[in-house]
Amino acid sequence: MINEDTNERQEEYLSVTARAKMVQQPRGGYVSIRKFDKIVFDDGIALFEEENVHGSIVGMAVDYLSRFMAGDSAERAFGISLLGARRAENEYDRDGYIAVSQELLSGIDRKLDDKTIENACKLVTFDVWLRDPSWGAFSKSYNETNCDGDTIHNIRTMVKRAESFWKKYGPVIETEFVFRDRDSELEYKVGMTDAEFEEMLRKNRGGYTQTVISGDGDYLTKDTMWDFKVIRRTPNKDNTLQMLMYWIMGQHSGLKMFEGITKVGIFNPRYNVAYQLDMTNVDKEIIKEIEDKVICY
Repeated sequence: MINEDTNERQEEYLSVTARAKMVQQPRGGYVSIRKFDKIVFDDGIALFEEENVHGSIVGMAVDYLSRFMAGDSAERAFGISLLGARRAENEYDRDGYIAVSQELLSGIDRKLDDKTIENACKLVTFDVWLRDPSWGAFSKSYNETNCDGDTIHNIRTMVKRAESFWKKYGPVIETEFVFRDRDSELEYKVGMTDAEFEEMLRKNRGGYTQTVISGDGDYLTKDTMWDFKVIRRTPNKDNTLQMLMYWIMGQHSGLKMFEGITKVGIFNPRYNVAYQLDMTNVDKEIIKEIEDKVICY
C-alpha cells in the first residue's frame, strides 16, 4: 500500500531511500528482518558507547574506508565527498574546499592510522553539499569535526570487522554500483541545477523509473547484494524494503553483473552482525507489488 499524501511532482524526484521511507507497507513490512538469516560474529573487541562526532559522519567514514580497504582507490571511495567539496566551492562560495578535500584525501592510508581516520571523518563532511546542499550551512564543517580517541577506536574496529567479513563472504566484485550502464552515464557536473541533474539521470534509466530516479548499492559479491548499516538498532522495514528494491532494480537493469545475484544482505559492523535473505524465498506476489506500486515500472 502506498502513502498517497504526496503530489506527482514529488514522486518524480525520489531516491531509493526516500521512496522506501514514504511507502506505507503491510504490518511488519513486505519482508520482515526476521525472515533474514542472522549471522553473528565475535572479535572479542568492545566498542566505546560514546562517540564525539555525529553518527552519520561515523557511518560514512566506516563505509568509505571499508571500500578503500577492500580495494577501491581513495578517489573512488571518497568520490561523493570530493564532488561535494567542488560543489560547495563553485556554487556556494566555500573558498578553499577543493584544496582542503585533496589535502585530506592525500592523508588517507591503508595503514588505517589515526590520521587516516581523522582525515576520513573530516572529508565526509563535504558529502552534504552534494546530497542536500540546503543543509550544508547547518552542518558541522571539516574544521569543526575532530575525533577523540574513543571514536577513532570505534571506527578502526568497525573497518577491521568489515575486512574480516569480506574474508568470509567476499570477494567484493563491485562497490557503489548503480542500476544503469556506467559507460553511457553522464557524470554530475558542478553547476548543474537539480532539474538538469534529474534530466541527465532519465536519459539512461536502466533499472530506474520515473518515480525512483536514483540510488546506489554498497557492495556486490558473486551472489549477494550487500548494504552496510552502521546503526544502533536492528534493521527496520524501510531498510529491508530498500534491499528488495535494489535487487528488483538490478533484475530490470539489463546488466550482466546482476544476473547471478540471488541474495541480499545487510551488515552492521557496529554490532558485528549480518542479515542475509535468499530472494528465491520471497513470494512472487510481493515482488510484483513492489515492482508495480513502489518502483512503478
